[in-house]
Amino acid sequence: MTKTRIKIYFDGGARPNPGTIEIAVVCGGVAHIERDAGRGGSLDAEWLALIAGLRLARARGFEDFLLLGDAAAVVAQANGAVRARGGAAVHLAAFHALVGDGPRPRVRHVGRAQNLAGIALAKLHAR
Repeated sequence: MTKTRIKIYFDGGARPNPGTIEIAVVCGGVAHIERDAGRGGSLDAEWLALIAGLRLARARGFEDFLLLGDAAAVVAQANGAVRARGGAAVHLAAFHALVGDGPRPRVRHVGRAQNLAGIALAKLHAR
């Protein structure tokens, strides 16, 4: 029997930008949405969504999971491909603190149309 890697989608936004942050994490077809995650810009929102996805994975005891988001800059910073500066560096430090001594989680970029968390957030505003 093959073990299935769990996919966790994350997305965040600020309305207006900067403004109130909302984040979504989708895992197993269930959307976890926080409509007021503080104040900041779009990049802050994406980082908070990624961190929320990692927290969800840790809380559920997942070992083999993939974090999927459409914010290329956040994915690149989380993977160490691009240096995080300013507020992003603070979020990256929080991400690393949550990772601890364990293996670095896999964080991958997906297109906006494939990001289930982004779709969940869009549906909130389509009503």
